[in-house]
Amino acid sequence: MSPDRGVTPPEQRFAATRPRDAASIILIDRSSGTPKILMGKRGAGHVFMPGVYVFPGGRRDRYDHTLPFTGDLDPLVHSGLRKRVSRPLGVGGARALALAALRELHEETGLCASSSTTHVPDLSRLRFVARAITPPGHIRRYDTRFFCAFTDEAGVDPGAMHDTDELVDVSWLDTDALCSLNMAQITRSILEDVTKLMIVDPALSFENAVPFYFMRHGLAVREHL
Repeated sequence: MSPDRGVTPPEQRFAATRPRDAASIILIDRSSGTPKILMGKRGAGHVFMPGVYVFPGGRRDRYDHTLPFTGDLDPLVHSGLRKRVSRPLGVGGARALALAALRELHEETGLCASSSTTHVPDLSRLRFVARAITPPGHIRRYDTRFFCAFTDEAGVDPGAMHDTDELVDVSWLDTDALCSLNMAQITRSILEDVTKLMIVDPALSFENAVPFYFMRHGLAVREHL
């Protein structure tokens, strides 16, 4: 009998991997007149996307729903997060995604998004701007919701960021400077979505359509939720 018989090839095992819920935050500093976006580079030791520039973020933890918050998510954000999900996602689960994004922001960059000295986050100014599911075949797969916020609305001190074990070269970057960075295509696509949207709607209204990126029958699809 062949020694490989009965052993599932790695690419098939990865294809069967169920995406885990995750969240990311696109933080924008508009204090200088020219919007700048916070990004950092994942360390070379990471299994998932090593050496790639990303927005702060990560998977939703089981305790994120217990984290404190002040203002709640806008109703349009709540409803958008709960569309086209494979498993039921209640109000608390949707809120936990936003709390996960802000928790990861603090862990990866040192920045706190809060409207007071208590460092309790205010979720009311978070926009839901994109969703993307990692294609089959990757060692890690995530169903990531991308939030967006302005530093002045979210109570973020732009100068308080620093490198961490998770992200290095954490910087506020002009959108023109992002073209030369090593980043995943999905990150670049979502960045382009947000940049184009800000041209026509600088305030990033809550009612804007949310692009959804995923694979269908082996083809990349971009639809709106």
